[in-house]
Amino acid sequence: MTGARLLDGKALAAEVRATLKDEIAAATAGGRRPPGLAVVLVGNDPASAVYVRNKRKACQEVGILAADHDLPEDTSQADLLALIERLNDDPAIDGILVQLPLPGHVDSARVLNLIRPDKDADGFHPVNAGKLFLGETDGMAPCTPLGIMALIDKAGVDLKGKRAVVVGRSNIVGKPMAMMLLARHATVTVCHSRTVDLPGVVREGDVVVAAVGRGEMVRGDWIKPGAVVIDVGMNRNAEGKLVGDVAFAEASQHAAAITPVPGGVGPMTIAMLLRNTFEAYRRHTGA
Repeated sequence: MTGARLLDGKALAAEVRATLKDEIAAATAGGRRPPGLAVVLVGNDPASAVYVRNKRKACQEVGILAADHDLPEDTSQADLLALIERLNDDPAIDGILVQLPLPGHVDSARVLNLIRPDKDADGFHPVNAGKLFLGETDGMAPCTPLGIMALIDKAGVDLKGKRAVVVGRSNIVGKPMAMMLLARHATVTVCHSRTVDLPGVVREGDVVVAAVGRGEMVRGDWIKPGAVVIDVGMNRNAEGKLVGDVAFAEASQHAAAITPVPGGVGPMTIAMLLRNTFEAYRRHTGA
């Protein structure tokens, strides 16, 4: 039995999808075209195939047209860039998602940077990163941090003046997460595996976001009593069980609220991808 309240990302994602479904139905009434998301998968990585399948299924559920582009492992960089150019110019496509990782012979940064910023459903383009850094709200924000903010809001946390600790400094989660927390007036510390006295720094957090990519690295006694803990990690332990970056059972004895793995952040990431695509559609069509 845990002492912490579970933050159910699966349930919240279902709420987001239900709301989106209604909004999309209203926006497309009268024969207007549906929102379009191009989903590009290169190669046959099993984990990527599962992620893409889940994203396409979610699109279908809410009324977004998923344009599937499944390419072989040996697709040349030139051919992939040419596809991105065509999708940039396609008026039926509002969002473009290129599933990572790409094969080793492809320069991922070059591919992602070619996506038009207004069609950047993942929110990774440097223009969108810059808008987030500057506090501008007309860009596309990364889906995982967006989903985390929705979970924090659902938990009823007023971030104003709170100490937020982000463990991890990736461009996909750690850095944009820090910017979103700052925008909500939290006092933010970004730390990582080389931070001196990492447990002591994490103990200062009223909100802890663990996105370091190491299974159960954040122990229960690192957690301040009453903290809200968001676990972004997806790792396999020695027994093959899926675990987060936080030692869940231990941390649950200290935290006020915590996300499970699986069923926490993951479903919210997909829900925010759908939300980003619909926001792009509204900007493109004026719906």
